[in-house]
Amino acid sequence: MKNALITAATKGIGRAVSIAFAKQGINLSICSRNAEDLSNFKKELQDINPQITVITSVTDCSKRDELKYFAAFTEKKLGFVDIIVNNVGMYKHVTILNDSEDSFQKQIDTNLLPAYELYRFFGKSMVSVGKGHIFNICSVAAINPVVEAGVYSVTKYALLGLNKVMRLEMQGHGVKVTAVIPGSTLTDSWNGIEVDKNTMVLPEDVASAIVNILNMSAGANVDEVVIKPAPGQI
Repeated sequence: MKNALITAATKGIGRAVSIAFAKQGINLSICSRNAEDLSNFKKELQDINPQITVITSVTDCSKRDELKYFAAFTEKKLGFVDIIVNNVGMYKHVTILNDSEDSFQKQIDTNLLPAYELYRFFGKSMVSVGKGHIFNICSVAAINPVVEAGVYSVTKYALLGLNKVMRLEMQGHGVKVTAVIPGSTLTDSWNGIEVDKNTMVLPEDVASAIVNILNMSAGANVDEVVIKPAPGQI
């Protein structure tokens, strides 16, 4: 059985990927900032597939010490981690000039730091055995910046850049790295805004793409996958 670590797993894309992985028979290490959400979701995942191991950790991924604890906890409990899904992120709809003083650091710590630190933690063990797959959940804002979400766009550009470096660093060692680049996706980021789900990407669409990529042959790597709403961005 393969082992996967997924950040911010109880909602949105992280939740959909966790469910899809459970159906694939993949053991899971998941985190969230909310203990009750984690407990309830663990039970749901084990109901979906009683054969898998599910471990949980209450973790604020924007805090380096908590993130490193989650990584070490995962390795201790599950052993080798085959799959990492860097899903945690925050979206702030504000221009750079009108943003708060602490916004830049907070979004760097949430949208970029976790992928960097988890790569540093697990990368060498993946190289040593010549396998593994890292998925970085980016955004179309990393391709076409959203000026009304200035710092968010900058951090997602940085995450896509990190993904490119990781992929080149790993490609000679049998380790795959994929940037998943969704457009307008129906997650909690849209809470309070009236939207039509039939005009949006669903978290399950992203999860389906990840599972299909994961199940490709050993010789195939999807560098980047862009998933946009069929009618265009909202």
